[in-house]
Amino acid sequence: MSKKQYAIIGLGRFGHWVARTLAETGCEVMAMDRDEEKVKAVSEFITYAMVIDAMDEKALRAAGIQNVDMAIVSIGENIEANIIVVMLLKEIGVKNIIAKAVTPLHGKVLDHLKVNRVVYPERDMAIRVAHSLVRPGIVEQLELSPEYSIVEIAAPESLVGKALKDSELRSRYEVNLIAIKRGSDNLSGWNVNPLPSDVIRKGDLLVLVGSNKALERFEKLPS
Repeated sequence: MSKKQYAIIGLGRFGHWVARTLAETGCEVMAMDRDEEKVKAVSEFITYAMVIDAMDEKALRAAGIQNVDMAIVSIGENIEANIIVVMLLKEIGVKNIIAKAVTPLHGKVLDHLKVNRVVYPERDMAIRVAHSLVRPGIVEQLELSPEYSIVEIAAPESLVGKALKDSELRSRYEVNLIAIKRGSDNLSGWNVNPLPSDVIRKGDLLVLVGSNKALERFEKLPS
């Protein structure tokens, strides 16, 4: 199976780390920016790094942007440039586009341009930091909707030593277990779709999905 190809347009902090993370997971990455220093900073760990004015359609085509599986427009400091680049990518025929938005109005414009996904990195990080301050028991949280979330939370003491079939996660706490993270940050530490006979251990992190009200009740259990 061939590697997926991604184009990162704009190499500020967000673009830089998206490019780096994609490269570290084995993807083929093309990154571009008008700033030579920013391009140089990513050139050591990605496939193609180039100094390009992304508002130049000929330059985009010459770079082969039309061949990528997905383009991520991470230009943030210049909203006009961000929108123009999205429009150019649409005209060139790039089918999958993720675009960074700075303001809600900017996001609405991108939605009208029918990008596949609009992201608000600063807003989302601010929300995560606020959640971590108000709800320190939550290690990670992904909001699925205003009412439902996925969270990563330390296994409460009352469940340690119990098999999942005896934990009453669904019947009593109204949450569903997706995975258990155990003793490692890498893939070997994950038990995805665990069996009913699997036992919760001290130090486990439980990945749960449920309503925010149910998750908040679960979080209050002693850990």
